[in-house]
Amino acid sequence: MDEGIAFQNKEIPDYLYLRQEENRFIAKKRVVVIAGPTAVGKSRLAFEIAKSMDGEIISADSVQVYRGMDIGTAKVSKEEREQIPHHLIDICELYESFDIMKFFESATQVIKEVLTRGRIPIIVGGTGFYLHALIYGPPKGPPSCRETRIKLEEDLEKFGPEALYERLRCYDHEYAETINFRDRHKIVRALEIIALTNKKVSDFKRKSKEMPHIGMNFRCWFIYFPKHILYPRIEMRCDEMIARGFIEEVKRLKKEKGLENNRVAMQSIGYRQCLEFLRSEQKDEDWEKFVWEFKKASRRYAKRQFTWFKKESLFRWIDLDIHGYQKVHELILQDYESCY
Repeated sequence: MDEGIAFQNKEIPDYLYLRQEENRFIAKKRVVVIAGPTAVGKSRLAFEIAKSMDGEIISADSVQVYRGMDIGTAKVSKEEREQIPHHLIDICELYESFDIMKFFESATQVIKEVLTRGRIPIIVGGTGFYLHALIYGPPKGPPSCRETRIKLEEDLEKFGPEALYERLRCYDHEYAETINFRDRHKIVRALEIIALTNKKVSDFKRKSKEMPHIGMNFRCWFIYFPKHILYPRIEMRCDEMIARGFIEEVKRLKKEKGLENNRVAMQSIGYRQCLEFLRSEQKDEDWEKFVWEFKKASRRYAKRQFTWFKKESLFRWIDLDIHGYQKVHELILQDYESCY
């Protein structure tokens, strides 16, 4: 196996090998999945691959679904979207909610439509729990309840994630031990499930050996740079976003679109830090704090992405510092063509 390309498990799971009688059916449903940490160049790579293999791109980003959140989400340009079809971008207004179930349903439907057209679905994004749900099926548990969610998010803002995490530990110590005490999304969702069902989240366990849910042949890749290369790229991109008018974008969304009324959007990286800056006196020290916190949150997010995808056995990891974009491009194309 080439250096820098590896399965996270030493042995490839049996279910990755298609049984002979299933091969003809499933191989026709090949779906390319490109994941990786923020600022690694996923969109650029996916765009070039889509041009090479007559593909259409499906975004697996939890914030790019919202219209107007452009600069801070590194959304691809309209010109690029005119050249290559992109899906699940700009499909919601900020007053609308979008969650993992809506993503699962929308992405599954788009994949089927792309395959029906005889084209290749290319899933691109760094939102790990979205990609996991797409491949294995959505998490078990009740649908989200707006009233319950709003109350929990108000508690989150009032008391902080650590306090709600301790609340979760009291109700479901087993599940709490599996998540980070700062993971706002998972803490709120877990408490929501408990409130709606009067059951522990750990009662909704998955099967010990998860299988792709819709008979698709997912060809999954995690592209990355080593952190000593990636982190400067992340900081440079933060600077570029600010220079392109990120603060003005947040001001406009806050004033005209009700950004602060969408709990998910307002808590997303960059937007949260910018809103805090806009609420400050906006002195030099406030500016410096904003820039620092923006970059720090982005680096931490990348670190969490590395941690998440280490647990995803279907993903093959490729070090871009070793192979470069062109080599990775070729590897993905070769893998796609050889998986019949």
